[in-house]
Amino acid sequence: MSTKGADRKIDYIEFNVADIAASKAFYGSAFGWTFTDYGPQYCEFQDGRLTGGFTTLAPVSATGGPLVILFADDLEDAQARVEAAGGRIAKPIFPFPGGRRFHFTDPDSYELAVWSDR
Repeated sequence: MSTKGADRKIDYIEFNVADIAASKAFYGSAFGWTFTDYGPQYCEFQDGRLTGGFTTLAPVSATGGPLVILFADDLEDAQARVEAAGGRIAKPIFPFPGGRRFHFTDPDSYELAVWSDR
């Protein structure tokens, strides 16, 4: 996957789900999404336009909604920009399969994440 030209753009949507198999069955049947499994707690989906994931690694939000994930060429710089703009770091930089990321909340308390393959 090429990330050229993706700096500071929305790159991925992640849903915290209770049951990955049920989510795959629903979205596959309703919308024709395809899936790539990465172990029992993570599955990537492709809808033909966007890539995202289903995970059981975090609790399902009581209010629902996906985690919007942006890409950054320089993760530390992106974190500094978020903090300088008034965002709060919810999860400091951590590794995950494929790269590293951090989570932050914006001034309205929406949680987003930023990832990098570097």
